[in-house]
Amino acid sequence: MDNLTDLNNMYLFAKVVDHGGFTAAANALGLQTSMLSRRISALETELSVRLLNRNSRRVSLTDAGRLFYPHCVALVEEARSAKTAIDQTRASPQGIVRISCPLGVLQMGARGILSQYLVANPSVRIMLDATNRRVDVIEEGLDIALRVRLPPLDDSDLALLPLLTSHRILVASPALLAKHAPPTHLDDLTAIPTLAMANSNEKYRWHFMVPHHVVFTHQPRLATDDLETLLDAALRGVGVAQLPLSSVQTDLTQGRLVQVLPDWPSRSGSLHAIYPSRRGMVPAVRSVLDALLAGFN
Repeated sequence: MDNLTDLNNMYLFAKVVDHGGFTAAANALGLQTSMLSRRISALETELSVRLLNRNSRRVSLTDAGRLFYPHCVALVEEARSAKTAIDQTRASPQGIVRISCPLGVLQMGARGILSQYLVANPSVRIMLDATNRRVDVIEEGLDIALRVRLPPLDDSDLALLPLLTSHRILVASPALLAKHAPPTHLDDLTAIPTLAMANSNEKYRWHFMVPHHVVFTHQPRLATDDLETLLDAALRGVGVAQLPLSSVQTDLTQGRLVQVLPDWPSRSGSLHAIYPSRRGMVPAVRSVLDALLAGFN
């Protein structure tokens, strides 16, 4: 790559011309006149041309200086425009926010929160990756990733914002329970078909606190990463499912589902947003995080 001329020296040259001399420019910039003179001499040496004619009272442009000066002015204006653009991004929400979100979290309310946010913030664009895979926030250039995890959470250098505690319960349809003896213990579930959220290792475990941590391992008839499909299968009597209370509350109230083993509380999960850092966070990302926090609480 070709060596670039020192841009600071080009800026200083333009200021000397604008102020009509070294002393006036140095006073305006808060610099020593001798230092400013050395910087312009270094620029002339680098370019192998004289840019300014100097006398005791003022300076004037040489032919080369008159050719060079407009480019330096353009450089100063571009730098000012660049700073203004950055200042604007820091002042109000605008630009692109890249988000990764599991399908189930979208169904739990994130899609409505993000849509409403876009209505209220017309200068912001959201690039949403709806996926259940575990993403690499830094490697994939994401601003925010939403995750649901069971405690304890993984150690990470990323910043974390808790959004919601996800209480989960076992549910089944009345039709399914009519075909089996009412379960009173986890062991009774071995005789009843089960449903589960899909995972990469295909090891299916339900966690309970009664009051100590108990794990129930099972082989589901249906494993899917789509929450609505899992809920539909539970409603149709395919099997017992462990689902977020917020997703099944209406079906419980209307009798389409029944809570199974209510004395065996499931271990709660945590919905949280992770992002690279609070330092240098632009308003668009900060305001999306604020909207998610408010929407889930």
